[in-house]
Amino acid sequence: MKILHLDENHPLLIQQLGRAGFENIQAYTESKSEIEGVLKHYDGLVVRSRFPIDASFLAKGTNLKFIARVGAGVENIDQEAAKKLDIELFAAPMGNANAVGEHALGMLLGLMNKLRLAHQSIQAGEWLRETHRGEELEGQTVGIIGYGNMGKSFAKKLLGFDVKEVIYYDIEPKKPDAFARQVSLEELQEKVTVLSLHTPQTHLTIGMIDAAFLTKMQQPFWLINTARGSAIKTVDLVQALKNGKVKGAALDVLEYEKSSFENLFATEIADDFSYLLAANNVLLSPHVAGWSIESHRKLAEIIVHEIILNFKQL
Repeated sequence: MKILHLDENHPLLIQQLGRAGFENIQAYTESKSEIEGVLKHYDGLVVRSRFPIDASFLAKGTNLKFIARVGAGVENIDQEAAKKLDIELFAAPMGNANAVGEHALGMLLGLMNKLRLAHQSIQAGEWLRETHRGEELEGQTVGIIGYGNMGKSFAKKLLGFDVKEVIYYDIEPKKPDAFARQVSLEELQEKVTVLSLHTPQTHLTIGMIDAAFLTKMQQPFWLINTARGSAIKTVDLVQALKNGKVKGAALDVLEYEKSSFENLFATEIADDFSYLLAANNVLLSPHVAGWSIESHRKLAEIIVHEIILNFKQL
């Protein structure tokens, strides 16, 4: 089988697939139109997020049997079109779950304890202890929206912090576990003082954290987003930061990211993003929560396993 790789990944991916008998072709810099011209020659496609895989693109892959995304989800692929063409899709949601859980916790602790501001203050020659007095995670009620691999990973990391409770909302009923308790959205909005998002990008999650949602939150709270930037209406978040409903925001993902995740803005800088850049109670990172050294390898290993398991005999 011939596999076309659109994005560079951990080298073990191509090495191990090659040893298993697959022919691997790299197309890291070719344009979408150039790839469409040769796609019919390939049985498989390995992607990350360089460009959307739409129905028109898929139609060119007349021999495609699978598309593997080296990441947690497949939202950048037209799943309905792929199903009609009998193209199997798979990803590696467990590959970076631990990395996301650790990053979310690290951002939360850094934000609550004003670590970035304290560091910058000392760099400026200051020693302002009272200014940088932080808040503790102990005693907080932590809420999670989306209790898949990422959400559960974050919940596990909270063991030992003596939080009051960890609760979560998910559109699907989940099996009870020792890390968190499933609740209604109304109960979550009533109780939480820390909220972490771990949802995929779907029509239900785009813009879900908006003015209406924020109004229903009963207590001031800390907000973490390591999921997708599209989940939060930035203009509404800024207003909530200004009025104190959101005490602080730790954002690894932003509404203004390009769909490839490789660059920030699809348009010019918006006023509300300028506010986030200047705010002392906002902590930003460049979509790297699942981008650890360890997850880089794990993601590749999972994809190799799936391809060999399902397609080696074809």
